[in-house]
Amino acid sequence: MRLLVLGGTHHVGRAFVEAGIARGDEVTTLTRGLTGHPVAGAEARHADRLQPDAMRAALGDDEWDAVVDTWSAAPVAVQTSARLLSGRAPHYTYISSRSVYTWPLEPGADESAPVVDGDASSTDGADYAAAKRGGELAVQAEFEGDIAIARAGLILGPYEIVGRMPFWLNRIAAGGRVPVPGPHERPLQYVDCRDIADWALGSRPVGIFNTVSPTGHTTMGRLLDEVKAVTGSDADLVWVTPETVAAAEVSPWTELPIWVPPTGEYVGLHDCDVSAALAAGLSPRPMAETVADTWAWLQREGLPERPTNRGGGPMDADAEARLLAAHDART
Repeated sequence: MRLLVLGGTHHVGRAFVEAGIARGDEVTTLTRGLTGHPVAGAEARHADRLQPDAMRAALGDDEWDAVVDTWSAAPVAVQTSARLLSGRAPHYTYISSRSVYTWPLEPGADESAPVVDGDASSTDGADYAAAKRGGELAVQAEFEGDIAIARAGLILGPYEIVGRMPFWLNRIAAGGRVPVPGPHERPLQYVDCRDIADWALGSRPVGIFNTVSPTGHTTMGRLLDEVKAVTGSDADLVWVTPETVAAAEVSPWTELPIWVPPTGEYVGLHDCDVSAALAAGLSPRPMAETVADTWAWLQREGLPERPTNRGGGPMDADAEARLLAAHDART
């Protein structure tokens, strides 16, 4: 088919482009052309998505069989794209986020859970949750055709720009005593970027979907043990309790990427109902494949620049020292 990827040089967009080319699709990307890694075999077009005239010129009068949109900033860009492409493609996939649900996320909730307010015409992308919700509303209002809204959970895999898995890979590869948050059997729920692409292109789903693995697809312990094995590290993984993390005042999810404690307001980040996506064909790959491929990519290309609207970064040396000191004091 003819596939248009709005984006296509970073993380999920890049995974879509590679998956499309591997399928034999004719793939067109539309980016500013300033960052990321263009994929060989795709036709690259360039425009600033916040400039409607530039978008109109770049798209021309062409038609496609499917559109994929990964935009995460001001919703007005999605509004413009959906309006311009309505009637020129039968299917539009918008990569949204489970961040659109009101906080705290209710454990076990499905796609009917309450969501934050959003404005489809907003020019403000600073609030990630509101921006993604605005993007959803924009597609629904402007695009005439089949729509898939993929509310992705934690997205891992190669090309990751937030730096969650890369943090653990690089830190554990460096060796020494590494404080890692437990319990070891803490269930995780995430999705490999390539699994989103394979699912959306292969199944052409229609509707709104929590797009993530079932909870417990792996655990924090199995994940970090695999990281240690893949990197060939001799690091000493020091498992610290949730109570120790709290005492050291180190933040779950941001300073300790991927992890959240098994109780409290963060629980829903690794516990949502994904039955709709699984019924529509989403098939998560083995965790070990995601870890190995992410490490191989990091060694080839290094870590890309981190987005500015995703909160604070991973723990620094001071936070690590506080965790180890709190752990040692308790034991």
